[in-house]
Amino acid sequence: MTDYDVLIVGGGPAGAAAALYAERHNLRALIVDKSTFPRDKICGDAVSGKSVAMLSDLGLLEEIRTLPSAPVGHIVFASPDHIEANIPLDRYPLNDLMTGRTLPMEGFVIRREVFDDFLFQKAKESSCNCLEGFTVEDVLWEGEHVAGIRGTDKTGSAKAFTAPLVLGCDGYRSIVAQKAGLYKHESEHWMVALRQYWQNVAGLTDQIELHFIDEVRPGYFWIFPTDDNRANIGIGMGHSDIKDQRINLKEMLTKAINSPAFKDRFADAKPLEKPIGWNLPVSSKRRTIHGNGFLLLGDAASLIDPFTGEGIGNALYSASTAIETAVAAGRAGDYSASFLRQYEDALWQTLGSELRLSTQLHRLVRSRSMTNFLVRKAARSTYVSDLICGMMANAVPRKHLINPLFYLKLLFK
Repeated sequence: MTDYDVLIVGGGPAGAAAALYAERHNLRALIVDKSTFPRDKICGDAVSGKSVAMLSDLGLLEEIRTLPSAPVGHIVFASPDHIEANIPLDRYPLNDLMTGRTLPMEGFVIRREVFDDFLFQKAKESSCNCLEGFTVEDVLWEGEHVAGIRGTDKTGSAKAFTAPLVLGCDGYRSIVAQKAGLYKHESEHWMVALRQYWQNVAGLTDQIELHFIDEVRPGYFWIFPTDDNRANIGIGMGHSDIKDQRINLKEMLTKAINSPAFKDRFADAKPLEKPIGWNLPVSSKRRTIHGNGFLLLGDAASLIDPFTGEGIGNALYSASTAIETAVAAGRAGDYSASFLRQYEDALWQTLGSELRLSTQLHRLVRSRSMTNFLVRKAARSTYVSDLICGMMANAVPRKHLINPLFYLKLLFK
């Protein structure tokens, strides 16, 4: 006998959603997290349409709409030449690939201290047992199979728990991935981001802004509105670029804020914190995210979008897929790596084409001239703007963006 059907390491969006899906399937689950909620999580804070679809699937969308947040109705892409393409989100409904649902396209910016606490409290209200302030130090083994976890609680007491399946939802430094031998830092497949909250930034509306300006190349500068007249400001850039060019992101962020294009918007604004950085393992390659008795989810599985740096939606996708796999494994009595591979295959089948496209886009916008060309076309052509919106809503095939003939066609639009 084991203590639980599934052990969930990490109480962020992937872990909390896994707990809620576990309850739906009557699985005995325990979720542990080293922090005590609410706690901050360094992030851009964007909750995308994909996330909205999963929150709707969990029956949480109406409550999400009541949280302190900023609704998102548009996405602005700005070129190095400061041309802006404003993409409205309501031109197409969202056709969600995971749930099969068709929903109005909408999004939010919700500080992770608020969003993650909301999801974790929902997990605590479920049948799942929740243990905060518990630091996982190792996994338990039965032969070559992961069979549980051990660690210490907030009083310093050692505890161990067993289950036939352990879900690593514990972020980019996942202890589960490390102990299972799957943790690997690959600079070419990692991004680094810097976040700083500001108040009273001018020009905030219902749009999130991505600026591919010269001051932060080869990265991008974002401005996301959030609650209480605050804004989430930051920079995202490839780890290899930072290393090779010896870039100081804090200096670069200051340079962007004080640049001619933005200094007026920040003239009466004030920072609410010092810039804080974090690492983003992105899905610019397919990694092994399963093994005997365990699965990796969310950031632990490197499921962050290589173009936007967004990870919440894919984390929620991974939670749903992981619990479906747990149910299948329980019925089969088989938690081997060969059986659990269906989790990885199913997730990649759903997300693979999108992640490959994002990888291509990330490479494409490294070219200043190409970025200027694409944004200029999107700004001036309803056809191109509609096409981008349709791709975001899964109403138009994304493969257009990696087809050379598409760019030839754009010359005449």
